[in-house]
Amino acid sequence: MTAAAAVAVGALTVGALAPTAASAADGPAAAPADPVQEGLNSLVRDDGVPAALGSVKDRDGRTRTYTAGVADLATGAKVPRDGQVRIGSNTKSFTAVVMLQLVAEKKVKLSDHVDDHLRGVVRGDGFDGRDITVRQLLQHTSGLPNYLEHLDSDVRYYKPRELLDRALKGKAHFEPGKKWEYNNTNYLLAGLIIEKVTHHPLAQEIDRRVIKRAGLRHTYFPAPHEVTIREAHPKGYDQAAPGAPLVDATEWDPSWAWAAGQLVSTNSDLNRFYSALMGGKLLKEPQLKQMRKTVRAGFPFAEGARYGLGLVRTPLSCGGVYWGHGGSMTGYETRGGVARNGRAVNIAVTTQPTDKGTMKHAEGLVDKALCNGR
Repeated sequence: MTAAAAVAVGALTVGALAPTAASAADGPAAAPADPVQEGLNSLVRDDGVPAALGSVKDRDGRTRTYTAGVADLATGAKVPRDGQVRIGSNTKSFTAVVMLQLVAEKKVKLSDHVDDHLRGVVRGDGFDGRDITVRQLLQHTSGLPNYLEHLDSDVRYYKPRELLDRALKGKAHFEPGKKWEYNNTNYLLAGLIIEKVTHHPLAQEIDRRVIKRAGLRHTYFPAPHEVTIREAHPKGYDQAAPGAPLVDATEWDPSWAWAAGQLVSTNSDLNRFYSALMGGKLLKEPQLKQMRKTVRAGFPFAEGARYGLGLVRTPLSCGGVYWGHGGSMTGYETRGGVARNGRAVNIAVTTQPTDKGTMKHAEGLVDKALCNGR
């Protein structure tokens, strides 16, 4: 995008494109406003996201989808119902499920050390693969350096081993098991272990073991060098700083996220996935129980959240908790999960907001939608 075009896009008044409520003159009194639709409208109108999408699955399995805003700031195109988005770190839950299936098959133990499968690979300043367990990788308690701190500024294709080489340049952040710190290097190594054990590409294992088994029809792991999104989707936008132009960031190489964040999906497919997971359709009870053993989490999750093995436990304002993960990827943010009663909600917006309050509003909408079904 040229600088002139970027400025033109940024000058669009996003709020003016939000859906408007019907007036009394339009006919009989309207039905009570749907809180999910109201919440999405607010994200567009008040928080300035280009588009917001939502999907709610009730306890009986009925699904309702929602949209607000526009799919394309330049054309004003309509947002596709249940359009595909890049789901970022929700990918970690898929990767963790594959690893725990291998645990059930006795091909991996959570107590295994990284060196048991990737011998001699992880050595560096203050860290050693002989001291870090598979459980610590999945729970973000390894203390490893984060490869994100050593990436190039240009967006290009990365091989997983190249990402690992970047991580190994850093220093350990803490001794294994001593703290919790969100870190993509953990899932990079988990993906490499899966490939070593299965002798198959990670994408193939996720597709066979999770996507197909859960019946996800609009979820896929992008192939190497694949930069487009395959099905109907809203464009994703990047904003360098508050007030800066919104720049189209839809088509670019997501390989830097790999096992930690490369998947594309829809809100409804994410609801199906987390419902299938928590319903025992993807993991046996012993492994699901391990997945739900949590430690206190911090940024980037909501206050009070706890982290299991690729799964986040978030308290509800109406009591109880919901299980999910959420994800952040250039151009898109997703939040959601499933409550104990089976109600599932997922929300997506088409930018990574520079104002942290925006995602708090999205998280609050997930909470309201889940509590509304009680």
